[in-house]
Amino acid sequence: MADLLVTGATIIAVDAARRVIYDGAMAITGGRITAIGPRDEVEAGHDAPQVIDATGKVMLPGLIDVHAHAGHGLIKTMGMEQANHWERICGEVYTTGSTPAFWYAEARLAALERLRFGVTCGVSLLGGGDTIMRTDSPEYAAAHMEGVAEIGTRDVMAVGPTRAPHPLTYATWQADGRASHHPVSFEQQHATCEEVLSRWHGANAGRLSVALIYPVLRDEHERNMAPRDYSDACRQAQIIRALAREAGVVFTQDGHWRGSVRRAHDLGLLGPDTLLSHAIDLHEDEILLCADTDTRIAHNPSAIASVMGRCPAVELIEAGATVALGSDATAPDRSGDMFRHMQQAMHYHRRHFRDAGILPPGKTLEMATIDGATALGLADQIGSLEVGKKADAILIDMQRPHLYPLNMEPFRVVYFANGNDVDTVLIDGEVLLSDGVPTRVETGAVLAEAQAEADAMIDRIGAREMLGVPPGFWRQARYDGGTV
Repeated sequence: MADLLVTGATIIAVDAARRVIYDGAMAITGGRITAIGPRDEVEAGHDAPQVIDATGKVMLPGLIDVHAHAGHGLIKTMGMEQANHWERICGEVYTTGSTPAFWYAEARLAALERLRFGVTCGVSLLGGGDTIMRTDSPEYAAAHMEGVAEIGTRDVMAVGPTRAPHPLTYATWQADGRASHHPVSFEQQHATCEEVLSRWHGANAGRLSVALIYPVLRDEHERNMAPRDYSDACRQAQIIRALAREAGVVFTQDGHWRGSVRRAHDLGLLGPDTLLSHAIDLHEDEILLCADTDTRIAHNPSAIASVMGRCPAVELIEAGATVALGSDATAPDRSGDMFRHMQQAMHYHRRHFRDAGILPPGKTLEMATIDGATALGLADQIGSLEVGKKADAILIDMQRPHLYPLNMEPFRVVYFANGNDVDTVLIDGEVLLSDGVPTRVETGAVLAEAQAEADAMIDRIGAREMLGVPPGFWRQARYDGGTV
């Protein structure tokens, strides 16, 4: 007997045969898929105490977001269009302006957003700005992981040191509201990463895992950094890369562009367990390097980086590289809705090539499911709906005007659906979202906590002025002087 039957859905399995099963069913036992196929066949061979009638819905594998930032969810838009204070605010919050309570509240909010949008697995860099991770102490990573675990989604938390030179000043906040500032060395951050790996990789029944990160080294770093600092940065990148290999976890970097892939290759950073984010304006030889080394790419079509340059995702795919989709969420100007990012990816590259045949919707859906699983080394477990895999699946409610008429469902869900159309989410066969309502937490409590921690952070760093509407917001075709 199965534990759960889901019946009546149109199933877009993204399996090896790329089946679309009309009036299909899926049986789940022990958190894994034990049968999937036509409804009459599955029901004939399986009973279950719990049955979900998915008539009128489309079932997909849970969506996968291979690049996003923890912390950003409580800094949405702040300062982004006010002389681009966004980076400064991120750097301040992620070193001296945040507490464990901040990271816990943000993790719950971001994980709930993902759940509501049908994103069952996602990468979360523990910080941002110029890739400043909150790795002065393991307590911040613990707060993030504990928050995500309460929601129940899969999370790949990326941690790592800041770019040389060191030390960098961090701060902890006392109960009386005072901050204690202290220098943090590369060695201290390295030790934090080791402790986080030991404690959290594979935790929560395997739903939580850890990746390692070192900031990208680009041409401007080699050109502008002091020679010793640049040499230290190269050495530190290799140390973190070696730790990732030793631990058997993904090594990722945020912000590759125009020559940095060559440098990463020269430093020995590439490989099938490496995930490079953005990867804009790559040279032709860098495209081939990614394909030849089986290095994986996190393409973020909605990100600011994709405004400043172009990720040659189509060329990378055609060269044989694995390219998956990331949201680069939550802020400053984008959500974790992977349907939005699928649609953005298609239009982004079709406009570049002036060819509406670029990135068919099926391939684009693969980038947000099985290709994402491949990029994270999880393709044998998630990313498609197949017997033996973990039962991570979502149901899209097709009873919506923008999704009708009910035909050509593989086109409908990619071209027209959005995250708010997700009705049901299963992870390991556990129903975490039912009729659009989370089953483990009360949404209002998560939102209230997020609001309180955001307000506390804003006051802590004295950034109330960053919440207003900047000059040029109205009546102009562009901001004076731009925003980035």
